[in-house]
Amino acid sequence: MSKILNIRTFKAFQSRNYALFFGGQLISRIGMWMQRTAVVWIVYSMTHSTFMLGLTVFAEQFPSFLFSLLGGVVADRNNRYKVLMITQIISAMQAVLLTVLIFMEHYVIWEILSLSVLLGIVNAFDIPARQPLVHDIIKKKEDLPNAIALNSTLNNLARLIGPSLSGIVLLKFGAGNCFLLNAISFIAVIISLLLMKLPPYKPNPIKKKIYTDLKDGLLYLKNTPKISVILLMLSLLCLLVIPYNTLLPVYAKIIFKGNAATFGYINSFIGLGAVIAAIYLASLKSSTNLKRVLFVNTIILGVSLIIFSHLNIFPIAMAVAIICGFGTMSLIPICNTILQLEADEAMRGRVISFFAMAAFGMIPIGSLFIGMVSKYIGAPNSLMIQGVIALIIAISFYMFYKRKKKTQEIVIPIQTEETDNINNQI
Repeated sequence: MSKILNIRTFKAFQSRNYALFFGGQLISRIGMWMQRTAVVWIVYSMTHSTFMLGLTVFAEQFPSFLFSLLGGVVADRNNRYKVLMITQIISAMQAVLLTVLIFMEHYVIWEILSLSVLLGIVNAFDIPARQPLVHDIIKKKEDLPNAIALNSTLNNLARLIGPSLSGIVLLKFGAGNCFLLNAISFIAVIISLLLMKLPPYKPNPIKKKIYTDLKDGLLYLKNTPKISVILLMLSLLCLLVIPYNTLLPVYAKIIFKGNAATFGYINSFIGLGAVIAAIYLASLKSSTNLKRVLFVNTIILGVSLIIFSHLNIFPIAMAVAIICGFGTMSLIPICNTILQLEADEAMRGRVISFFAMAAFGMIPIGSLFIGMVSKYIGAPNSLMIQGVIALIIAISFYMFYKRKKKTQEIVIPIQTEETDNINNQI
């Protein structure tokens, strides 16, 4: 661990604004994971339906898919700091409404799903503003990959702490208190934003129509294969593999014969693996071939899902869950880092909106699909097939870049230092 944790791991904290951003977001994301865990558990306890589990994830995340492009345009056309402040305030209001609804004890499924839809719409504007804002709050731009990896550590620490706290609170105090704690957690992120000292915002004097900005973003994606291929791979993983967590309540209640605390423990062990992955990514050298790391970690995810799928011994399953978490939660930040490093400044918000569509838009569709499929073949078989699909995607990704490298060698037989560097990045 001492080799993994070094001074390079935390160098982004030298930027005061980023340190404030990290602290506020960490508290808020813990609250958000508590809320997500509680919502999923409530729905499954009320319906005992894997389809409804998929629909619950779909309700929160599919609106992000629908509105992400618009959110990217808004982030590129406006002050991202102000956009983020507005989205955080609305998210806090959503948590308050959910808290009041549950404490009233007269709620039905559609009310919970409707509030999840509201949160999904807010996230469509929050993510394209929040992710590129890191560029503005980091002093040294060479620290950007480290900051993005630390953001992943932030999310994964929240995934580790939030569900376990949620399991305890659910069991002893009820779901309403999970939502209340999430509402309170937004105070931290709003205060951290207010304490930041950012340079004056310089609006773009050239304002195109929103439709034109959307069209320009799509053309940029079409003409930039180094970005579009990564987005395609991420889309396939988020559609067919990563939604395996939709089935975790089934494992907690049916396979392991547990309760809400068991569900929280499963999420927390996956979160532990995710934290290890995030620390590992934050410690990578800037010269690391991220595409190779992406390939290897996809293989790790596929193999671990296949092993986990039919395990019924809880301690062994939790050990494998750590590996699942490592594989899963390293994929999205790696893709995020590649995209932010490759994207032009003027297009960064829109590129991140495509990223949000791939990462957070495909997952709800996949969750709905996996929930339906598991009704007929069972959760264990569904998970095993998802692991096999991950291996197929990884091998296809590897073959594509291997073929691309051979094509470059044929077209340019005389290698220069510049072309060597390009090939090394592939």
